[in-house]
Amino acid sequence: QVQLVESGGGLQQAGGSLRLSCAASGRTASNYAMAWFRQAPGKEREFVAAISRSGGNTYYADSVKGRFTIARDNPKNTLYLQMNSLKPEDTAVYYCAADSLLRMSLDYDYWGQGTQVTVSS
Repeated sequence: QVQLVESGGGLQQAGGSLRLSCAASGRTASNYAMAWFRQAPGKEREFVAAISRSGGNTYYADSVKGRFTIARDNPKNTLYLQMNSLKPEDTAVYYCAADSLLRMSLDYDYWGQGTQVTVSS
């Protein structure tokens, strides 16, 4: 099993930046593909970005492409999401997830507790 803990959320103005982190403990993070999802109030949880075990392959939702960057530091067992040019519609709880298979669906085995990101206009 792997335990995931997100951090780095907060309040930011539109156009600003935030960097989210997800610390993994338990089994080695490099054993897992990892991803970020988000859930806005009253909406379903949606895919944001995913990264392969080595970090060599990344995938993004169209809504964040060119603004967000997913990265991982395997020796530190940490996943990151650099969020630039933030928009009010990016406001959501952001979750990191891990699984043996890289996918863009919600079928991840392990989830963090989430971190709130609020973008003001």
